[in-house]
Amino acid sequence: MSMFIHRTGTAHAYGNALRNIGQRQSDLNNLQANLTSGKKIIRTSDDPTSAANAERARMRISRTATDMRMLETQRNAIATAESTLGDITDSLQRFRELVVNAGNGINRDTERQFIINELQGLRDHIFSMANTKDTNGMPLFSSLGSALAPFVGPLPTAQDYQFNGLPGQTASTDVSIPYTLDGDGAFMFDHDIDIAYNVEMGDRLTPLIASTVSLADASKLTQASYTISDISLGPGSVADSQRATYTLTETLPDGTESTNIATGPDFPTTSNNIPITFGGLTMTLTGTPSATDTMTVEPVVSIFSVLDRAIQDLALAPNNNNANLAVAQTLQNIDIGMGRVSAVRGQAGELLSRADRITTNQGKRTEQLEADKSRAEDLDMIQGISDFNNKQTGYQAALQSYAKVQQLSLFEYMR
Repeated sequence: MSMFIHRTGTAHAYGNALRNIGQRQSDLNNLQANLTSGKKIIRTSDDPTSAANAERARMRISRTATDMRMLETQRNAIATAESTLGDITDSLQRFRELVVNAGNGINRDTERQFIINELQGLRDHIFSMANTKDTNGMPLFSSLGSALAPFVGPLPTAQDYQFNGLPGQTASTDVSIPYTLDGDGAFMFDHDIDIAYNVEMGDRLTPLIASTVSLADASKLTQASYTISDISLGPGSVADSQRATYTLTETLPDGTESTNIATGPDFPTTSNNIPITFGGLTMTLTGTPSATDTMTVEPVVSIFSVLDRAIQDLALAPNNNNANLAVAQTLQNIDIGMGRVSAVRGQAGELLSRADRITTNQGKRTEQLEADKSRAEDLDMIQGISDFNNKQTGYQAALQSYAKVQQLSLFEYMR
């Protein structure tokens, strides 16, 4: 007796087949969405750890981009300030050349006046540039903070120019540079460092000639002004020498005055160059002093003071002696001022170099963060296509299997 076995499907078999088809279809849809977006994470639930890593990388990339935009603004401000200092240096150099020309004895009054007019224009230009603002309306030379016009003057006080702010230079960070430069350091003099003084003869017609002021003893330096009068010559401490005795009046910045009889160092009796010392400073008088000769020595507070005083002295010089003194002390003081401007300009150059280094470092950091984000969320396209083909094959197989399962019913067997 022959017999054959016929298998019939059950509800459980149908259910498993449908669940298998549904799961494979869902997996196929997810892979298709991954391939379309190029991401292996569509929803946070796909891979919470990788999603968190990708989000952290995005936040750091955004923060770095913000820092870079800020750095570019700072770089532009410092570049403008550096260019402005270069323009100021050129103007100071031109001012210096004109001062030398003005001291030439062959110039007539009209020619000297033309030179003085150009000097005045240069002075106004330099002062205006010192108060230059950036595109946001902030001063380029505000140091640690200042009024919108950092430099004010000339003022009717002993300190004819003032820096209206807080001196110093803002520090850089790992991702930024300052917006401004130290204007106080660029244009205002420091009497502990700079030996910048103006000498004025009380009687401009005196034949006595004064030299510029130089340093004798740094430990005795103050910010005082000095008046020298009643100059007389007497015997020195050794044979064939003499020395000057004079009344020295010292006026401190707070207005306190003190008057003393001072004595200069010995010098040969055959010389008419008379050394005078006061407050850690020294200068030389050439000629024969008289009881009526008086001179004042005042500290210069800024480069603007140098320019103003040069214009004034050249305009009022009654003879070549006074003109030569004005030229000599202007050249000495303007060189001090140009040195300070050049030093701050060098700081600007260093800040721009630092900005370039920060840009390079931040660019490398951004590349690293982009790589981290890509590893966390980007899909390996080759692997994704391979997985998609495998899932598609499995899905088709599941459909075919279900078609077979449908035929395994009792009704089909009875039919």
